[in-house]
Amino acid sequence: MKNKKIKAIIYCRVSSKEQEETGYSLGAQEQLLKEYANKNDFDTVPKSCRITESASGKQIRKRFLEMLHYATKHKIPVILCEKIDRLTRNLKDASIVDDWVKENPKREVHFVKESFVLNGNTKAHENLVWDMKVAIARFYTNNLSEEVRKGQKEKLAQGWIPMRAKLGYKTAGEKGHKIHVIDEEKAQFIRKMFELYASGNYSLKALIEIMHKEGLRNESGNKVGKSRMHKYLSDPFYCGKNRWQDKIYQGQHEPLISEELFNEVQARLTRKIKHPQYKKHLPVFKAKIVCEECDGLITWYLSRGNWRGNCNHHKKCSQIGTTLQTKIEEQLFPYFDAVAPKNERIVKILEKALKEDQAEEINYHTKQRNELNKIIQLADKRIEGAYRDKLDGRMPIALCEKIITEASQEKEDANKALQKLSNDRTAYYEAGIAVHELALKAKEIYCNPKTKVDDKRLLLSYVFSNISLNAGKINADYTFAFQFLAKWMPILNKNFEQQKTALNKAQSDLLQSDYALGSAARTRTWNHLLTHDP
Repeated sequence: MKNKKIKAIIYCRVSSKEQEETGYSLGAQEQLLKEYANKNDFDTVPKSCRITESASGKQIRKRFLEMLHYATKHKIPVILCEKIDRLTRNLKDASIVDDWVKENPKREVHFVKESFVLNGNTKAHENLVWDMKVAIARFYTNNLSEEVRKGQKEKLAQGWIPMRAKLGYKTAGEKGHKIHVIDEEKAQFIRKMFELYASGNYSLKALIEIMHKEGLRNESGNKVGKSRMHKYLSDPFYCGKNRWQDKIYQGQHEPLISEELFNEVQARLTRKIKHPQYKKHLPVFKAKIVCEECDGLITWYLSRGNWRGNCNHHKKCSQIGTTLQTKIEEQLFPYFDAVAPKNERIVKILEKALKEDQAEEINYHTKQRNELNKIIQLADKRIEGAYRDKLDGRMPIALCEKIITEASQEKEDANKALQKLSNDRTAYYEAGIAVHELALKAKEIYCNPKTKVDDKRLLLSYVFSNISLNAGKINADYTFAFQFLAKWMPILNKNFEQQKTALNKAQSDLLQSDYALGSAARTRTWNHLLTHDP
């Protein structure tokens, strides 16, 4: 009767993700080990262990222990491996393998390319070779980790993050010089989620639903999870920063959002700014109104088809009774009227004034841009010079690093100012007209029965920075842009009425000059308005 073949399990491990994807290294190892098994009359089991070096240390160790457990459970006495450094690269795992072999005299580990067999009968000098090869493999791993950290540090110093492209970006460039550029197809999702969450109208759960409808999917083609959505919203990468091991570095990639928008979202994520929790039926004023006495939120509930609000008695205040939503709206409508132009003709006049002013603004921005570019170029020269002095030993390392840090910060500040300058220039005219048109149609939009609750809440976010309630009476504060309109729109509307009745040119000129406040003053006002626009 022919002897039964000894069972063996194959263990393969590659040194890079690229080798695994091409199939060359893993396939070559497996083929080599199968040929060795046939030659030595081993019966290889269908299950084999294949590991890539790109996996984390925990994943590699987990797969390694699973392989040993499988071999023990199914009474497989032989493990086939290409070389010692493929099986283990640390003393702890080497000790586990050694113990596994010594537990059963039939167990063996064959390292095919090195013609070395580890078993209970391995001689002392062969065990010494085993220990030395494990130590060398461990040195290789430690040295590789050190070199990887050096490369990561250098990449971060150059302004690029050493990892795969994040959502909204894609990888470009050749190997060793790869960078992250915007992927417009997916970048829209990032911009949208930040803008929606910053409005204060959406909880994370509600935002997940909205973004899923917009087309955002995870790698499995399903909805993005809550923790993943939180991670996107808290990642400074999207405003031009690289976060690596809890440190923040200035990035060279093009940001998708402004730093102001990112900071506003962080404030909401940490609950410094109140925002609504997700509910199927969301009232218009949910998390929009606070009690003037205790600063607690007014809570809302449906009663007989009407929304009613009452204080949640945060600090046990004395507010009693409920207030109908319709009563709140009646008190808000005069606030809409106070900032609204009388008609569209006034908006046309403002449009003309802003067009004239934009020409001066462009000239001013051009001069500023030239100055900022000079600062950036000078900072680059200082950084390059300090690096050379550091490498050549012409200057103390501490002083070189101080110069590099200061110049890098100066360059970062100039780049921020340059980016803001570009944003202001492109948004100056459009935002000015948009705010006036919104003020003109705010009440009409809110009262339109076709306007959705989400749109009403968004409108309230643009117009009001705070609304408080006291004994059924509201007090509302405008956002910065609408504070400006509340001050000047009554004057403009009054002058417009005077023009209609008097019909004289002097008053017509006054109409435009009063509101314009002079070209330079108007420019400063709108620039300030744009930096605070919600």
